[in-house]
Amino acid sequence: MRRELDALDDHLSAMGVDGYLIDAPGTNADQRYVTGFGAVDPFTSLYVNGTVHLLVRGLDRGLAREDSFADTVAAPVDFSYREKVEEHGAPEAQRLVAVEFVRSRDVNRVAVPERFPLGRAEGLRAADIGVEVTTEDILGDIRAVKTDEEVAAIREAQRATERSMRRVQSLLSDATVADGVLQAEGETLTSERLKEEIEVTLVRNGCALEETIVAGGEQAADPHHRGNGPLSPNEPIVVDIFPREKETKYHADMTRTFCVGEPSETARAWYDRTEAALETALDMLSPGVTGAAVHDAVCDVYEEAGIPTTRSDEGTDRGFVHGTGHGVGLEVHEAPSVNTVGEELEVGHVVTIEPGVYDPSVGGIRIEDLVVITEDGHENLTDYEKQFVV
Repeated sequence: MRRELDALDDHLSAMGVDGYLIDAPGTNADQRYVTGFGAVDPFTSLYVNGTVHLLVRGLDRGLAREDSFADTVAAPVDFSYREKVEEHGAPEAQRLVAVEFVRSRDVNRVAVPERFPLGRAEGLRAADIGVEVTTEDILGDIRAVKTDEEVAAIREAQRATERSMRRVQSLLSDATVADGVLQAEGETLTSERLKEEIEVTLVRNGCALEETIVAGGEQAADPHHRGNGPLSPNEPIVVDIFPREKETKYHADMTRTFCVGEPSETARAWYDRTEAALETALDMLSPGVTGAAVHDAVCDVYEEAGIPTTRSDEGTDRGFVHGTGHGVGLEVHEAPSVNTVGEELEVGHVVTIEPGVYDPSVGGIRIEDLVVITEDGHENLTDYEKQFVV
């Protein structure tokens, strides 16, 4: 899945530099995108005129040659690292190796991302290699437009997400009530138990995650509360699952809100309004529409029902208090945005649509689908029903 980086070439040419330098582990989305290499330790990549060159630990060199997009792979030993350590000490030796690595590609001036290590930049500059920080998220913009292969990877992660959501819904559907809390399979049903079921299901389907959200009642009124403790009947339970496929490293993202028992009239009305907001947004999605316009339409749906939004009241912590959506790919939150400053949507953009309403007196309601923008509109990558009361 080697990348087309013509836009990066144009950007570097406009900056008047010879190449683009990244110093980060393979968990960094830009590093992964450019190199295809997923080493957990930081390594250096240099992109020059359509070619990719890596400087990795000696232990990683064989794997880098096999698994990366690199045209060349070097290790510190290739630049007399041991001799440099003996003469200068390890920190200075590392800086000198980085200088020789860059110079070995006939590069005298590089662009680097804003979060490039300061010590490494100073070492290069001390050796008269120009280092220019690009304030434009050029690789983020490139990554935002997905290829068919990337969309397929995201779709596969989404299928795993749906299977884990199915397991959650099954446990909730079969739950009973005792002492005011939900019971499942002979024990109290907690947020932790449902998160464990999600994680196990995802692992069995080739995905992993560091965090997920299963938040009920007042906890669900905080959009990013992870949730803990026993779950109760008759109140909303927000389940937000955003795993990463272990092989491709692409993410998925989906949210459903469930209630076991009888939700309050307000919660039911909020759910219906949120589903209407979601459908309104989906109906708008096509190339050329801005994320800001989609967000405005969602705000309209809520404000028409008297529900506050941060558009009508910037300081509110009740109602619709976040953006309508965001891009998904090698990062679970990336470009483009679907909010007050959302840019124009393009073919290949993969975005969430996730309206929601929040108030501690009621709880939280959020519904989220994942879609890709296509030439004739969009394709919803989410194949999962919306059912509030289970």
